[in-house]
Amino acid sequence: MSMIRRESTKKIYKTREICKLYDISRSTLFRWESEGLITGVQRDWRGWRLYHAGNLKEIERIIRQKQ
Repeated sequence: MSMIRRESTKKIYKTREICKLYDISRSTLFRWESEGLITGVQRDWRGWRLYHAGNLKEIERIIRQKQ
């Protein structure tokens, strides 16, 4: 019998984590979002941005295109 393991929570990243992970500035990240290159960014109760796996794929695509 095989067990199916489901991930109950998805990894969420804060702005600081994204900037460090991709070595980009906050202003660059926010500009990409305002230009519509990064979509569906969630916000917490304080209004802070929360990024998910789909956003990471968008950021990686942007970085690849700029290289």
